[in-house]
Amino acid sequence: MSAYQQIIKQLEQSCKAQGAGWNAINAESAARMQLQNRFKTGLDIAQYTADIMREDMAAYDADSSQYTQSLGCWHGFIGQQKLIAIKKHFGSTKRKYLYLSGWMIAALRSEFGPQPDQSMHEKTAVPALIEELYTFLKQADARELGGLFRELDDARAKDDQAKAAEVLAKIDNFETHVVPIIADIDAGFGNAEATYLLAKKMIEAGACAIQIENQVSDEKQCGHQDGKVTVPHADFLAKINAVRYAFLELGIENGIIVARTDSLGAGLTKQIAVTDQAGDLGDLYNSFLDGDYIQSADDIQNGDVVVKANGKLLKPKRLASGLFQFKQGSGVDRVVLDCITSLQNGADLLWIETEKPHVGQIAEMVNRIREVVPNAKLVYNNSPSFNWTLNFRQQVFDAWKTAGKDVSAYDRAKLMSADYDTTELALEADNRIRTFQADGAREAGIFHHLITLPTYHTAALSTDNLAKEYFGAAGMLGYVEGVQRKEIRQGIACVKHQNMSGSDIGDDHKEYFSGEAALKASGKDNTMNQFS
Repeated sequence: MSAYQQIIKQLEQSCKAQGAGWNAINAESAARMQLQNRFKTGLDIAQYTADIMREDMAAYDADSSQYTQSLGCWHGFIGQQKLIAIKKHFGSTKRKYLYLSGWMIAALRSEFGPQPDQSMHEKTAVPALIEELYTFLKQADARELGGLFRELDDARAKDDQAKAAEVLAKIDNFETHVVPIIADIDAGFGNAEATYLLAKKMIEAGACAIQIENQVSDEKQCGHQDGKVTVPHADFLAKINAVRYAFLELGIENGIIVARTDSLGAGLTKQIAVTDQAGDLGDLYNSFLDGDYIQSADDIQNGDVVVKANGKLLKPKRLASGLFQFKQGSGVDRVVLDCITSLQNGADLLWIETEKPHVGQIAEMVNRIREVVPNAKLVYNNSPSFNWTLNFRQQVFDAWKTAGKDVSAYDRAKLMSADYDTTELALEADNRIRTFQADGAREAGIFHHLITLPTYHTAALSTDNLAKEYFGAAGMLGYVEGVQRKEIRQGIACVKHQNMSGSDIGDDHKEYFSGEAALKASGKDNTMNQFS
């Protein structure tokens, strides 16, 4: 007996035990509804996906080719279509996640309208998007299973037992569209208590992995913009603890914390760290401060701050904003210290925000971290903020020049030009872009590769192409040729948009509830039948 048939049998017994009052309830219909709603709460999702991530992390530790990937999604429908596409093209969602970007929340989901990535949006928008994404993924489950149930009914009506057995096996082995979300909590939206409260809401919505960064919450900047200000380690570790307590309170003991450091590009700090003795974390943080060593009180002016660092009296350089400056060139050392400290104090994964996608640069830092924490792993931002084409063409140019190869045919500053698109250099650069994720996973400890806001860009690009054609000479052909015909031929699920929105699921329920009296939408006059 299949698992599906066992559920039906159990429900039949339950209905029978209730007596005649439940005679109208069909056990198989109820079983179908149960299977279409596998996850009853966000915490069920958080636990299920945390288990998946932990398994994937262990698999990566054993074999670096088993890295994971995700795309950032700003709406439930976008996330749903991504997972439907993954199942269609690859047959499985294994090692494929979702990423929830704070940038896209700010730019696309704030009630204030588009906002810069500075934690200015409502923090409630973050758990709301997590819940929305999982609502759409669960609906994708219900839709696909509904199709299988109709196949089963059709096979039974034709007395095709072999087909019925085949469909039953698909139902029993159904793979959910629900996958892990790595969710951006920015710098925690306030103090550690605020971070804890928001983390709870995110976990309750389904998040199994929360990413938090070491910037000052009320000075937060996008990782690819200037003006970033970091906090002393003690402040950051308190927020990591806050997130862990949120996981534990809600029973998700294997929840994942991703500790992000912006120190590579952050040259400022808002405060001098508290230090009790030479060599402690506060002292190490302060040792990176830029300033002048002084000999006596005569060197101190009104309003100056003096700290003992590196065994000497240091007068840190303070800007007009009141912020303190780090020494030039100290970014890599600060990143390494941040990462080691985070891993030693409860973080599970690291995120190093870099200014360019360069495997060698990332590996240099990770190798130093792994000298202390051998299984250190990264989540890495394959950011659209990088000009990938120019960066990799310049990397090839530099490598060739160092190797003594003639590069006189190329202008390094203008390598983005389409004039170079078919050259040997451009082809080599594209090949390095293609293998970047595998190379980074193998050589630089990158467990998870993500693109923060790709669907923001794809929405803009596809809309631009449609507007250009539809409002131009092509007219309606601009839509038909550029969109609908491609949907049909590529098997895009939402070409049947009524089905995608749940019309068939609703019809099934009407039939369950009302039997033959049900007024269904999927009859012969439904124009969606043109896409059968």
